Amino acid sequence: MTRVAVVGVGTSKFGKRDDASVRELAWEAISEAMIDAGITQSDVKLAVVGSTAYRGVELYPAPPVAEYSGLVGKTPMRVEAACATGSAALFSAYNAVKAGTADVVLAVGFDKMTEVDTASSLAVGGRGGNYTWEFQMFGTTFPTYYALYATRHMAEYGTKEEDMALAAVKAHKYASMNEKAHLRNRVTVEDVLKSRVISWPIKLLDSSPISDGASAAVVVSEEVARKLKVEPVWVQGIGYSSDTSSISRRGEWTSLRAAREAAAEAYRKSGVTPHDLEYATVHDCFTIAEIMAYEDLGLVERGKGGTLLREGQTERGAKTAVNLFGGLKAKGHPLGATGLAMVYEVVKQLREEAGIVQQQFRNYVALTHNVGGTGHYAYVSVFRR
Repeated sequence: MTRVAVVGVGTSKFGKRDDASVRELAWEAISEAMIDAGITQSDVKLAVVGSTAYRGVELYPAPPVAEYSGLVGKTPMRVEAACATGSAALFSAYNAVKAGTADVVLAVGFDKMTEVDTASSLAVGGRGGNYTWEFQMFGTTFPTYYALYATRHMAEYGTKEEDMALAAVKAHKYASMNEKAHLRNRVTVEDVLKSRVISWPIKLLDSSPISDGASAAVVVSEEVARKLKVEPVWVQGIGYSSDTSSISRRGEWTSLRAAREAAAEAYRKSGVTPHDLEYATVHDCFTIAEIMAYEDLGLVERGKGGTLLREGQTERGAKTAVNLFGGLKAKGHPLGATGLAMVYEVVKQLREEAGIVQQQFRNYVALTHNVGGTGHYAYVSVFRR
């Protein structure tokens, strides 16, 4: 079976995009990715569309996006895995190339989440777990789910609100340098601690914003990659897993089993270890999620995730830099786009095109960590230049 490479990436500006329809938003990412790869629509054999599509006007967005982008006849499916939808699109594209079904596949993910009000968006998101036993009975929404993780982590390991706040400070610092980020303002630990409580200890500035956005990647076979005049970034391995719909059945609330299993599989398939990683994007939908991600990926032992933030061990120039484009927390989190926005980020880093936030590499190994729901899905993908 052929090796698989990413040869082109694109992303729209994230934020409240009243200036663009979902078609135009997707095209921003698609056109940039195709230009980056040096291809046109005629070269694409298959397009995989990722969108949660439960908040906005277009409930079935794949056909209008395909038509607008000149991809009619090449988009036979839309995939969805909640917040990991973009990674599900990449996974589908990767498998199509790996199996020889198509040698040039476009993966695109997008969502326009601001077309409904915040309360409605949170209510719909709350149904992403177990509707009957959690949302219907208790009104549990995503901030509350992660507040449960945070309070348990605090009780088990002594993690503090200040540790979580450091994740927000880091995210906003790097988003301020990213022209495509949703939130480009810098914040302090005090700002985070004083921000409005959403579901204690989760506060407003511990939370990622409701965003519109799109991201895309061109995924090709080794034979095609060798012919194109671009630097290929090789997909070394993709790990995946899932968990119960109800978090009450999981037996633990300081870690995500799906993420741990996805990471273990990705490491096994790629032949790398956490020690080899020089760059990572992690799913920091809430600040506690970044701390948990460090631990689930094996960057640090369980309970010590806050230490990495306190000691600056995931900043630019550190052994393993994390989320130097601002993360979900400040770059933005349009659910369908997030996984492919992570791919955009690691490709830019590995090709040394990240500008002011460029990480220094020796072995050129990077990783994306994308969680769907509250650990219902997880994808971990290892890339190498």
